[in-house]
Amino acid sequence: MMKSIKILAALLVMLPLASFAEDATVYFVAPTDGQEVTSPVTVKFGLKGMGVAPAGVDRDNTGHHHLLIDVETLPDLSLPLPSSEQVRHFGGGQTETSIELAPGKHTLQLVLGNYAHIPHSKPVISKKITITVK
Repeated sequence: MMKSIKILAALLVMLPLASFAEDATVYFVAPTDGQEVTSPVTVKFGLKGMGVAPAGVDRDNTGHHHLLIDVETLPDLSLPLPSSEQVRHFGGGQTETSIELAPGKHTLQLVLGNYAHIPHSKPVISKKITITVK
């Protein structure tokens, strides 16, 4: 009987963790969609429903940010995200950065990656925003 109670208690504790990641969202705190900005651009990342952990730290319901700049098509989400000028990794768990962008229109999008830079099995991806750099 005591073993059954312990199993039930463990399951009840795990249920919130399962739903925790299911409703996760990643978004831009700044800049906002349509905003006109100057370079360097301060970009602040928001995350709801999961936690931030550095690359290499394998902890449930966590990940780290990847910023996609002027990317037309998402990379293969079953593989580690590539690292380039257009796909910036924030494996230290950073939630803010400053980026240099040329004058003109640019798109920004966030993808949350796990400890190995691979998007989660249910990808956590922001809405793509467009900004104009003066």
